Amino acid sequence: MPTLIIKTNAPLDNADGLLVAASRTVADLLGKPERYVMVLLEPVPALCFAGQSTPAAYLELKSLGLPEERTAELSATLCGLMAEQLGVPADRIYIEFASPARHLFGFNGATF
Repeated sequence: MPTLIIKTNAPLDNADGLLVAASRTVADLLGKPERYVMVLLEPVPALCFAGQSTPAAYLELKSLGLPEERTAELSATLCGLMAEQLGVPADRIYIEFASPARHLFGFNGATF
């Protein structure tokens, strides 16, 4: 159930390429089957970070059993992906990591 939400004011010239690359990256990083990975891309026309409206991004990565000891590695990889795909530098990105309880995440008419 890994879910990556990407909110950005960067130009989305290749949104499909970003979605595919992000899905593959999250599956590889977390060792989860890609068939369970969801990626949401939300254009944000008005975003100000550090007093500037130049391209920036806010990401949320949620996954059952998210390895807290690996968040620095996850952050580095996701920031690299945003730089490669969107041209957003790492110092213009915030990432929130979350590991919900299994009973608080639904799928296919049930919970995990």
